[in-house]
Amino acid sequence: MGELPGIVINGASGRMGRMLARVVGESTKARLIGALERPGHDWIGQDVGHAMGEAEMGVTVSDDPLELVARAHAVIDFTAPAASVEMATLTAQARVVHVIGTTGFDDADLKRLTAAARHAVIVRAGNMSLGVNLLVQMTKKVAAALDEAFDIEIVEAHHNQKVDAPSGTALMLGEAAAEGRGVMLDRVADRGRDGITGRREQGHIGFAAIRGGDVVGEHDVIFAGAGERVILRHVATDRAIFARGALRAALWGQGKKPGEYDMIDVLGLSRE
Repeated sequence: MGELPGIVINGASGRMGRMLARVVGESTKARLIGALERPGHDWIGQDVGHAMGEAEMGVTVSDDPLELVARAHAVIDFTAPAASVEMATLTAQARVVHVIGTTGFDDADLKRLTAAARHAVIVRAGNMSLGVNLLVQMTKKVAAALDEAFDIEIVEAHHNQKVDAPSGTALMLGEAAAEGRGVMLDRVADRGRDGITGRREQGHIGFAAIRGGDVVGEHDVIFAGAGERVILRHVATDRAIFARGALRAALWGQGKKPGEYDMIDVLGLSRE
């Protein structure tokens, strides 16, 4: 009784995996009890702190998720779609909270996550930060207030190691803008322009992706009208904001009914 929730990090060697290990390891509200990597990874069998080149943390990196998930309260997962879907099967069987920051899922992946969420809590968000989730709500409200005389463009920038575009956050913002306008994003999205494209379609939502250096994450939602622009912006300078948000989600999910949730739920923000 009174034991702090035990957290397992899936994909411990990744950019977010390392940050999550640090944030959970330093938390006074949770315990780091496991770190997972794919079979054959050179971190397997090492202390996760030692593998990161830091002080030992008393947690050995494993390639066996079954044993760790069985004694976890939550798994935090910033990996790849296939790995996250596979993990969701295990967390559903164990009735363990699964926090997913992975992006790039296709429709088949999302259906499998929905099936898993019938048995356990899944908190999935393209971005775990408080500021970004406030931006999502603001984007919806501004899109609803400004008609199609204002063109909507979403510009995002990330580090040169990011493998998907547009970012999950950019798509969250696009969905919010489309919802505010009462349209389906997949019918109005312009996700790539090259060559002679013709004039811009009124009512469409454009996306542009910048990749370079070590940019943590920058997102602009531009509402461009005749003679004026409204620009909503979020700049992330420290990856720890996502790790802290993910840990908050893992703790929030304890005792909740099975289902699919996001950070709007975790933060108690209004969807209106």
